[in-house]
Amino acid sequence: MDQTFKVLVADDSHLGYAEEICMEMEESAKARGTGIAKRAPSYLQQKMLEKKAVIAFAADGNWAGFCYIESWGHGEYVANSGLIVSPNYRKGGLAKQIKQKIFELSRHTYPDAKIFGLTTGLAVMKINSELGYEPVTYSELTQDEAFWQGCKSCVNYDILMGKGRKNCLCTAMLYDPKDHYEPAETLSEFKKKEKIYERLLRSKQFRFLKNLRIMNLLTTISGFVAGLFIHHNN
Repeated sequence: MDQTFKVLVADDSHLGYAEEICMEMEESAKARGTGIAKRAPSYLQQKMLEKKAVIAFAADGNWAGFCYIESWGHGEYVANSGLIVSPNYRKGGLAKQIKQKIFELSRHTYPDAKIFGLTTGLAVMKINSELGYEPVTYSELTQDEAFWQGCKSCVNYDILMGKGRKNCLCTAMLYDPKDHYEPAETLSEFKKKEKIYERLLRSKQFRFLKNLRIMNLLTTISGFVAGLFIHHNN
């Protein structure tokens, strides 16, 4: 059963939550073994002041979740970034409520923008599908360098660059206000392919872990060889 939450457009009265939100974003990324672009509390505070973020509170008054809007190309592309739900309130339907609210805010603030998202989770893919997003290739996302620079703090950045920014562990999804299916259609399509998406995400994660082990082994060997070279020269 879904819990009761209040999901609001963040403003200056919420600035004090920024540090806690940033800490939870970082801890969550570490726990998943994947990454989201790291942000400073001041960056989130700026989003709050610009009315480009939503914040959620539980019935007990505690902070429960957050998400913010980023834009590129003079508002041509928009992303709903940094979605985070406090561990105390997960699996209560809050992520879906936050995604709905930030999507509505994005449509209001940037009515003509293409809204996109990157995710490593099947649950978020489903929520996006319920809003009318469709899976797309990375070539359909913004090519603004500022966006890709934001991926530098992600643990998968080397994989992204090694693939020429054509794909990574994340799945790209897009809502185009000028050319889109209705939410019922995108959700239906997601349900048909859900098992395929699940296998694809697992395959991506398996390849990432395999490549990570190889990279760690090469680093260890490189360090060992360097040590022998220094020892020999001494």
